[in-house]
Amino acid sequence: MVLVSPERIASVMSLATAPHSFAELDELVSHGLPKDALRSSVERFFSSADDRKKLIYRIIPEATYKRRKVNLSPDESKKTERLARIFATAQYVWDSDDDARVFMNTPHPMLKGSTPLDVSMTELGARRVEELLWKLFYGISA
Repeated sequence: MVLVSPERIASVMSLATAPHSFAELDELVSHGLPKDALRSSVERFFSSADDRKKLIYRIIPEATYKRRKVNLSPDESKKTERLARIFATAQYVWDSDDDARVFMNTPHPMLKGSTPLDVSMTELGARRVEELLWKLFYGISA
């Protein structure tokens, strides 16, 4: 299985300085990603401002998000990186932002009718979605 590059994940989050290894990305996450990284990631999933707000507040409670000045906490950063990683993988597989967005927001039978975005809210769920995406990419029957 191929992993999407840390640079591609950083691109989804619009990070100013792209990490060149997973160790560098892990370091950035553990110190807290910029608040804008979450906003940039969420913008990939929805064009509607209301839908983007709902997703942000699923990841970080509204009051907490509004209190955040510059950086997210390490836990919030992990969730943000997970979201960016899943979108970067879908983008790689579908070779299109629009197709990745449609995939992430469409219920899938291999996910028991849930959307890949909903399943990706947990780390194990994100792994399931990544596995599904790579099976689709390589043409392996799910």
